[in-house]
Parts: sequence; structure tokens; C-alpha cells
Amino acid sequence: METVSAIPWWAWVLFGLLLVVIRDVLQKRHAISHNYPLVGHLRYLLEKIGPELRQYIVANNREELPFNRSQRSWVYASSKRQNNYQGFGTDQDQSAPGFIFINPAMIPHKLEEGHPNLEDKNLLPCAKVMGEFNQRKRPYRPKSIVNISAMSYGSLSAKAVESLNKGAALSGCYHNTGEGSLSKHHQHGSDIVFHFGTGYFGVRDDEGNFSMDKMIKLTQDFPQVRAIEIKLSQGAKPGKGGVLPASKITKEIAEIRHVKLGEDVLSPASHTAFSNIPEMLRFIEDIADHTGLPVGFKSAVGKLEMWEELTDLMLKTGKGPDFITIDGGEGGTGAAPPAFANHVALPWVYAFAAVYKIFEKKGLTDRVVFIASGKLGFPSNSLMAFSMGADLINVAREAMLSIGCIQAQVCHTNNCPAGVATQKKWLQNGIDPTLKSERFASYARTLRKEILEISHAAGYEHPCQMTMQDVDMSMGDNNYTTTLEDVFKYKKTPVPFRSTQALLDCEHLGSKHTDLAVHA
Repeated sequence: METVSAIPWWAWVLFGLLLVVIRDVLQKRHAISHNYPLVGHLRYLLEKIGPELRQYIVANNREELPFNRSQRSWVYASSKRQNNYQGFGTDQDQSAPGFIFINPAMIPHKLEEGHPNLEDKNLLPCAKVMGEFNQRKRPYRPKSIVNISAMSYGSLSAKAVESLNKGAALSGCYHNTGEGSLSKHHQHGSDIVFHFGTGYFGVRDDEGNFSMDKMIKLTQDFPQVRAIEIKLSQGAKPGKGGVLPASKITKEIAEIRHVKLGEDVLSPASHTAFSNIPEMLRFIEDIADHTGLPVGFKSAVGKLEMWEELTDLMLKTGKGPDFITIDGGEGGTGAAPPAFANHVALPWVYAFAAVYKIFEKKGLTDRVVFIASGKLGFPSNSLMAFSMGADLINVAREAMLSIGCIQAQVCHTNNCPAGVATQKKWLQNGIDPTLKSERFASYARTLRKEILEISHAAGYEHPCQMTMQDVDMSMGDNNYTTTLEDVFKYKKTPVPFRSTQALLDCEHLGSKHTDLAVHA
């Protein structure tokens, strides 16, 4: 014992380092470590922490993607009710191609005394009613123009879903379930849009096919489900089924999705309930007839032939989806192959313009509520979307940022350091749903508030009144700009609008008016 205690600590350190050197020389898996024993480990360490170094030290405020530091800071400050202003003017290159300018009126819109938006910034409903044209039994007017996009329980943690749902209830948003089905974590007071994809999770039979009986039961058991969305494709990986790694599947998730524990969940690339546009329309009508709810679909955009076929059938039959969510190719909160995420499907602005133009040409825009999704959770981006014809904005990653996401970009590894996109209990424990729900609610309110203020500056009471003449885009040529109407070669169809108060008085308004809508 005396001999051992006489050995100094630094000798033990040197001995340990020697063992590492010997191990490095003998192993053949890593050439750098073999050729440069001990020192070579620094390379792997720097590679591992490289994203963090670039994020916090190297990159400037406008360099990073998918969301730069300025954008993240605005979401963080808004969610925490901190000062989200900036000083000393803009730091953006306003002559860069694609830069957006919103044209203000010489005299802004003046609110009458006692106007509801002076008293409560929550009160900004959608100008259209889902299911009104098709005379669904339970039409639905979302109470908020900003809502939570499709992010499943499984992709996100239980506490993240709970935080978002509670925050949605506080701020009047609806909460889209994502294709992981409806869980208890979605049941904290908000309106729900039930979303399903090719795996039919939550409404599937033992063979994995769609079950109408389960769909009917779900909508009867949960009256807060106000609309149903069919996922045709998503911006992150259109034409490819979803993947939930086995490491992220808990017993609860397996039971909710009706899948096996311990196995990767691979959704098929295509639906088994329909295989073409006529069959899809019949499927939509069948679900709407059995549930009474508005039914729509979500899709990324590429080829346009089937969009032409869809609109022709809508004209011929007088039927069609009650809403359509256009998902930009830049989207994605979960895992996706880089080739899909980077190169498959159009970014939102081009995708939406291409689809809306088809509906506008055939006089069908008034039949559909258009939902925009794809990095639009910022005031100027949202106003651009409204000017192009969007009726609602869905936010996904911006919502994640508001409850603590730090853009670590490890959603696919189950190691999210903020606890937002992981099923590991220890990491989730960092999320306090009471606090985080308030933060999402604050972000949603602030976004709506600034959308409304800019609408007023442009001379309008509601963002639905924005036109394509109200927004200019920089062409990157000697600071020359042109209107969105000239860029995309179509005119937005005017949305019927009397006043915000008239929207608030609608019997089909969501949230607190749910019971009334059920019996309408």
C-alpha cells in the first residue's frame, strides 16, 4: 500500500495517456488516430463541437441556416416577453435578390375606439371558414391566423407536445397532431387538427390500413378535433414515408400508434386508401360525410399535372378539399435524407404561387382555405404569404424555438439537448410545460400583433386584405424591385371581409365556441 501511495498523480496521468497511445497505434478503424496517436483525438473533438463553435462564435447574425441568429433571437425575445427591437437600423442587404419590401400606406388604417384588437391581440381569426362551401356539418373558423404545424408525438417529446398544446390553448391557436396520432399530451385545451399519413397511426387496423370506424370513434370521443388533414407529402421528404427510429419509440408511443415496440416505424411512401386523384376526392368526401368535419390535405409541390386534374374534378363534381396546406421544400422538423431535404420539392414561395395560380385561373380559390407552412413564422414572411393568397400560417420549427430549441440539428439522434425532440426522460426533464406554454403563447401573440400592426401600416384592418401589389421583391439588379403580382404573374382573389368583429361573432369560431359548433 505504501508503494502505491508513493506514486505521484501525474505518473498515473502519463500511464493513462500511454495506454491511449498504444490503443491508437494498434487500432485500424481511424487512420488519423493511428497516424497521430493522442493528438488525432483533437480532430474528432473539434469536429463534434464545430457546429456549436460556428453557431456562437464564428457565424454572424445573418449567416446561419435554417434560422440565423437574428431570427432565433427575435423568437426567443418574443417568447420571453423581452425587448425584441433592434437599434441603429437594418443590418440586412436590402438589394439582395428576393428581399421583401412591404408597401405602407401614406395614412395607415385607423382603429375605431373600442375595437377588439386594441383590447386583445389574441383576437385575429381566419377570414374564411373551413367546410363552408362544401356544407360540412361542423364547419370551423380558426380563432387564430397563426397555428401549430404538424409535429408528431414521437418526433417531439411528451413535454414539448404538452407545452405547445397548453400554449395553443392560452393563445387561441389550433394544434396539428402530426402523423403520430392524438395522444394525452395533445389534450390540454386547444382545438385540434387531426393529421394522418400513410401509416394511418391512430386510425389503422391490425394490417396497417385505414379504419373508418376508428376515425369516427376518435372524432366522437374528442370533440376538440375540429378538422382532419391527410398528409400526401411533406416538405422535408416528399415521396418518402416517415421514419421514427426504434430508439425514440416508447411503450406509450407504440400503443398510441398501434405499432411494435423496439422496431423502427417506417411509413409507406404512398397511401393504401387511394391511389389517384378521383379516389382521393372520394376518400375526402367519405371521411367528411362520416365525421361531419372539414377535411383537407397537406402536400409539398413539384409537378403540377395532378393539381390541374384535381381542380378540373372540383369544377366537374362541385366537391373538393376544404383546406390545403402547402408545405415548402425548406421545411422539416424531423429526420430526412439530405438529398430529399435539399433538392426535392419547391421552396414555399414558388410552390404556393404555382398551386394558387391554378386555383385562381379556374375560379376555385374561394372554395378552399389555403394554409402556408415553411419558415413563415416571422411578421414580414407571414405578410408576404397573406398577400399571395394564404389564409392561415402554420409554424413548426419557430414553435420549437419558442419553447427552448437551440437549433442543435440533432433531432434525428434522440439526443436533443433542449429536450424538445427526444424521448429520453432525463433530457425532457429540462422542460417545464407551465413555463414553456407561456413562452409559446407569448411568441404566437407577438407574431400576430406585429402582423396586425404591419397590416394597419399598409392601410388594412386584417392581413387577409393584403394584395400582391402591397409587397415588392428585390430583383438584385441595381436595387430594382417589382411587385409580387409582376413576379408570379397572377392576382390574388379578394377575400370577402367586413370587419374583425364580424369574424369574432361567427358561430363557427373555434376554442370556446366548440359546443355551439357541434350543435350547429
